Amino acid sequence: QNNYETFKNLGAEVYSVSTDTHYTHKAWHDNSEAIRKLTYVMIGDPSHTLSRNFDVLIEADGLADRGTFIIDPDGIIQSVEINAGNIGRDANILIDKIKAAQYVRTNPGEVCPAKWKEGGATLKPSLDLVGKI
Repeated sequence: QNNYETFKNLGAEVYSVSTDTHYTHKAWHDNSEAIRKLTYVMIGDPSHTLSRNFDVLIEADGLADRGTFIIDPDGIIQSVEINAGNIGRDANILIDKIKAAQYVRTNPGEVCPAKWKEGGATLKPSLDLVGKI
């Protein structure tokens, strides 16, 4: 939630999906100060359809790992990060990944190297780079 405006300013939308029902989400929203602050969409997936389709469902437990997916305007997944449920994530790293995905989409033939930040140098893949990065 702390970075939601930044995501929106990048033209990205955030959806939170859990294996809970929308009733459970409502109960959390009504009773938790932290959840009450959320302004992005929370989606219930009690049928496990989304969790299964995105390959994050832990079938034996009926729960999902934490999956983060950057999907471009054409519906193509550009980045996937899957963590166990007890490992958190950093939205600032996700913002950098979105900026990189947007950059390479509008600059064909260029790639963003590791640790790339907006405005940083990019690379043009060629045989000259092989073994030098």
